[in-house]
Amino acid sequence: MIITPGSDLLYLTGYNAIPLERITALVIAPDAAPFMVVPRLEISTALASPFGDTGWDVHGWGENDDPYAIIRERIPSLNGAVLVDNHMWAERVLTIQKEFPQASIALAAPILAEIRMRKTPYELDALRDAAAAIDRVHARVAQVLRAGRTEADVARDISEMIIAEGHQKVDFVIVASGPNGASPHHEVSDRVIQLGDPVVVDIGGTMPSGYCSDCTRTYSVGDPGSAYRERYAALQLAQEKSTRAVSNGAISHDIDAAGRNELESHDLAQYFIHRTGHGIGLDTHEEPYIGIDNPTVIEENMVFSIEPGFYIDGVHGARIEDIVICTANGPESINKQTRDLVIIEH
Repeated sequence: MIITPGSDLLYLTGYNAIPLERITALVIAPDAAPFMVVPRLEISTALASPFGDTGWDVHGWGENDDPYAIIRERIPSLNGAVLVDNHMWAERVLTIQKEFPQASIALAAPILAEIRMRKTPYELDALRDAAAAIDRVHARVAQVLRAGRTEADVARDISEMIIAEGHQKVDFVIVASGPNGASPHHEVSDRVIQLGDPVVVDIGGTMPSGYCSDCTRTYSVGDPGSAYRERYAALQLAQEKSTRAVSNGAISHDIDAAGRNELESHDLAQYFIHRTGHGIGLDTHEEPYIGIDNPTVIEENMVFSIEPGFYIDGVHGARIEDIVICTANGPESINKQTRDLVIIEH
């Protein structure tokens, strides 16, 4: 297994290496101790990471050295499967194929995802901290969301709040007002928010721990009208039903169906155009995924979003998203901010 910078390397070693043109790679083989190949100018950084405490080798390579030769010397019998991380740069995959022509290249994800899906107590606490931090941001959104401001103006303020409330990095800010709410990944524009607009606010960031937050709440600047309020009430019930369907042994597609069927009973299912949820951890989107025809069996300590929505093109949209832990006693929603439609009167 050859793992380059990204969340898999961070998960396995604690080393949050920056992906640069000089390769850094963790090498794990069944007949050798794990070792890491790093550019010589980054040896001290690698050794200062938790990997440096393991006692395993960190091999530095200079500007005129061949880092793949180090791997070849350490594992001369490398002629079976070589598993690579999902996000390895294509040029490195092609180089591995060239350097080890007898090896077959495959993805490491089937192994690593099985491990990463099941969170440790440390990871669960880190995700709870991330959820609490993004909840504090949502608690402040009403201070900056008002008619006459652009989505971009509001998003800039929210980005500052994400950092102020304890995140190390802003990962995304979606502020989708009025008809823009019908686009699930709208992000922001220069559209001026109008009185009566529903506004979908989906935000997330990365904490100093490396673990991510992701939470969506829907607001309305003034009264959005009775039709919207009725649709939102149906969405709220759908989100509750999918959440309640979470348990040890539940099937992903059944969790999805619990909310989707509720929306169907209100003639809204055709406007629910994405899966119900995604796993979260060191990546905002990771295994397990919650969706139609997904046979994944949910187990204790898996963590994922529950986020049904409706998106009526050219009219409006809504989404409610919580991060949920599957516990021995059922679902634990770690986002605590109200799921009610927040009507802002200015």
